[in-house]
Amino acid sequence: MNTPVHVEQSDGVQIITINRPEVRNAINTETAVAIAAALDELDKRDDLVAGVITGAGKTFCTGMDLKAFLAGERPSVEGRGFAGITEKSPAKPLIAAVEGHAVAGGFEIVLACDLIVASETAVFGLPEVKRGLLAGGGGLLRLPRRVPHQLAVEWCLTGEFVSAATAYDAKLLNRLVPEGTALEEALQLARTIAKNGPLALRATKEIIAQARDWSNAEEFDRMREIYEPVRSSQDAKEGALAFKEKREPVWQGR
Repeated sequence: MNTPVHVEQSDGVQIITINRPEVRNAINTETAVAIAAALDELDKRDDLVAGVITGAGKTFCTGMDLKAFLAGERPSVEGRGFAGITEKSPAKPLIAAVEGHAVAGGFEIVLACDLIVASETAVFGLPEVKRGLLAGGGGLLRLPRRVPHQLAVEWCLTGEFVSAATAYDAKLLNRLVPEGTALEEALQLARTIAKNGPLALRATKEIIAQARDWSNAEEFDRMREIYEPVRSSQDAKEGALAFKEKREPVWQGR
């Protein structure tokens, strides 16, 4: 029996695959709930340090399943938003591995991730305005933070699709790779991240995410609140000792 989301683990990395290729990985309620559950598991398990989200087949995700929506479904999860991710991403690093179209809500899933790896044939876009709608899953909030303001405004107001090359030139993507290799490259990047201290990774992501809301007067005090517990952790001592002993650290997550 096929499940709408396939989840597996490899070398400290959780791989979440939206598994509805017959509808271009469009999101219904069942899929949103499954993605949220996978992200909860990612944050809960000490043996998982980072995650990758991708789509089955030749498409990342084309957004909301309109047939499910017309049948009365709401493809969102309370506390996490559309697709179980757009209003609350995991505390741990998450990478989007994009093949094919990542449009509408699919693009908003991508924008909820920390890093983006895309194939040369990937396509992005927020076409909702073409149907008299708004990109309500965070795309209008996040895109202006990820690309130059004037580009974000143009992409949002025209609703036109954006090629992977254009997205890469706009500094939206971390990696631009040959077709069919986005997941492989994303996993390599995730495994590089997963070698690092788990407490330090979570704190680093938290500081980067929150710092935009801190005033200049408070930013170092707020940062220290997150930083000091990591600095005094067993992992910090292990990192220093491993460096001294010229070996790989053994992280405990405490």
